[in-house]
Amino acid sequence: MTDIKMANRSGPARLAARLGRINRIIAILAGIALLATVALILLEIVLRQTAIGSIGGSDEISGYVMAGVATWGFAYALTERAHVRIDILQSRLPLPGKGLFDLLALASVFAIALTVSIHAWDVLGKTLARDSHANTPLATPLWIPQSIWFGGWVWLAIVAVLLLACITVLIAEREWESVRAIAGGGTETGEL
Repeated sequence: MTDIKMANRSGPARLAARLGRINRIIAILAGIALLATVALILLEIVLRQTAIGSIGGSDEISGYVMAGVATWGFAYALTERAHVRIDILQSRLPLPGKGLFDLLALASVFAIALTVSIHAWDVLGKTLARDSHANTPLATPLWIPQSIWFGGWVWLAIVAVLLLACITVLIAEREWESVRAIAGGGTETGEL
C-alpha cells in the first residue's frame, strides 16, 4: 500500500490508504509485544542460571503473543500486499484481467477470514461459557489470549471486505492502475 501514488486519490484509494496506516500502527504495537516477549524469555534464561531460578510462564506467554501477533499481522500483510501469491498466469494478462484476479484473491481472503472468525467465535464462546483456564502453573483465563486471537481474525475479515469494496468500485470505474496499487501483487512478480 505504501506505493500508492495517485495525485487525486479517489474515495476507495483514500480508504485503502487509511487502512494501511491503521495496520502499520497495529504492526508497530505487535512488534513492541514481540520485543517485550523476547525480553521476558531472555530474563527467564538469565534467571535460570542464577540462584533465583525461574519466573515461569515465559513459554506460555510467548505462545499467546505469537498467536495474537500472527492473526493481527495478517491484515497488515494484506494492506502491504505481502501475502504469497502465485501470479504466473496473472502476470501475462492485461490490466482488466489482473484486476479480476485481484478481486478473486481478496474475495478468497475475506471468505477464509470470515470462516475462521465464525469458528474462532465458537471456540471463544465455549471458553467463556466454561470459564476455561490453561492447564499450566499460570492458569491463564483462556478468554484473554483467545479474544486477542479472535480479534485479529475479525480485523482481517473487516480489512478484506473493505478492500474488496474499494476495488469493486475501482473496477466498475475502470481504474485499473488503482486496483493494482491497492490489491495487486508486490514487485516480485516481475522477477519471474
